[in-house]
Amino acid sequence: MIIGIPREIKKEEYRVGITPAGARELKKKGHTVLVERGAGEGSGFPDIAYLEAGADILERKPLFESCELLVKVKEPLPEEFGLFRDGQALFTFLHLAPNKDLIDLLLEKNITAVGYETVEHGGALPLLAPMSEIAGRMAPVVGSFYLQRIHGGAGILAPGAAGVKPARAVILGAGVVGTNAARISIGLGMDTLVISRGLDTLQKVDELFRGRVKTLPSTTFSIREEIPLADLVIGAALVPGGRTPVLIPRELLREMKKGSVIVDVSIDQGGCAETSRPTTHDNPVYAVDGVIHYTVANMPGAYPKTATLALTNATLPYIALLADRGIEEAIRHDEEIRSGLNTYRGRIVHRGLAGSLGIGVADLP
Repeated sequence: MIIGIPREIKKEEYRVGITPAGARELKKKGHTVLVERGAGEGSGFPDIAYLEAGADILERKPLFESCELLVKVKEPLPEEFGLFRDGQALFTFLHLAPNKDLIDLLLEKNITAVGYETVEHGGALPLLAPMSEIAGRMAPVVGSFYLQRIHGGAGILAPGAAGVKPARAVILGAGVVGTNAARISIGLGMDTLVISRGLDTLQKVDELFRGRVKTLPSTTFSIREEIPLADLVIGAALVPGGRTPVLIPRELLREMKKGSVIVDVSIDQGGCAETSRPTTHDNPVYAVDGVIHYTVANMPGAYPKTATLALTNATLPYIALLADRGIEEAIRHDEEIRSGLNTYRGRIVHRGLAGSLGIGVADLP
């Protein structure tokens, strides 16, 4: 199969869809790997490393024209829409629920689109997990940074000081993002609370952190009680394939402390605060009602080498499966590939995505 690895064009996005080592593994299996010139440089992988791995270096247009399977990191941007051929396959983070323009493109061009964030294995999301781990670990760090008064924050030091209380962090969600955020938050010395659905989930958090993290069930009451007390709120809620629920409506935001910070890791799927909108690494924050919003839609892109290595570790077996079996065979015979399928032959086939759009899900033929 001909596999294309384009250069990411999202602002301040330095990750790449595969490492040279990953390209070498695919080449060993007899596949052709096309890498856009300069695609890996931001992650520390120069073109020569891909050439030595057996990949071919191409410019953008011929790469899109030639490949059968496109492997990316982030969702295609409008500047890339015109490069797609009818019937191609795409394997990347899609985050389609809030992105109607991209949905329309995928349907119009009959793109077989498999989303990293919707591939399931044993009830877990193995391709989302490594990036969620990184984003979760970043969230308390960047949140603490923006609590500095010079950045518009309340001027509260995360661990406090002798005789001074630490900052209070509230984490909405206890998945991979939430548990990793909690790990770093308590490591920074913050008073940490996790709010999540499911008593079994809260029990696991309590056991994992041996009581060092407080827990509450996710109810309208608990959220409205705790958010106004927080110095830092981390949005870590997830509905696979669907839109993130709005847990912080505008009226609740007005009750938050001036200079408090929201790090909305859920922004890829719409965000958990009503006032959240995507930002970029070069302009990551804005304030609403005195509350700092950090809503960068590609947080792990700040650490591209770590992120690219972690992502390739997770995605390479699936890329190989798609290439070895062929797209159609993989869809027919592999349950995990089917679980990640969002669009196919001009139809939406993922239940979570269809539900978020208020339409019926199409059956696979």
